[in-house]
Amino acid sequence: MDTQHCAVDGWVDAIPAPGPHGTATFDLTVRPADADTLPDDAPDTVVTCTSAAAGIVHELLHGIQPGDLLRVTGTMLQPPTPGEPARLTVDVLEVLDTALIPVLGEMVLDRYADYVVIFDADTDTVPVFTASGQWVGLADNPDAITHLIDVHERVHGGDA
Repeated sequence: MDTQHCAVDGWVDAIPAPGPHGTATFDLTVRPADADTLPDDAPDTVVTCTSAAAGIVHELLHGIQPGDLLRVTGTMLQPPTPGEPARLTVDVLEVLDTALIPVLGEMVLDRYADYVVIFDADTDTVPVFTASGQWVGLADNPDAITHLIDVHERVHGGDA
């Protein structure tokens, strides 16, 4: 196996995940420098990244979102088998650009005192949570929300 110290720019496709022993892992999608000359269906390269540096792990797990453009610097390990993704151990992380904040145009959060409900234009059912995030239940329709909350308060003593 061949290793190389390098810097790579690419986009995060999915939310980074916690790994074993205080690490974080994520896939970085990298476009070739000459992408304009390649066919439209040319595949991007995916580099699997891992970091154990506490500051980088914290940023990956709490600040990085899909669509963010990153520059990562570290040690690249070529895979032993062709076709597997290269692996990069990240020592330095730089955010070059952040993704746009997604706008939920057809979804609305609303408060009912100590409860939070989620209205979705695509369905009649309404998920209901306490304000602290505890699952209450799924109301069949918006008219059933207050009944679901009443039942929850009777069972749990009125404290959301």
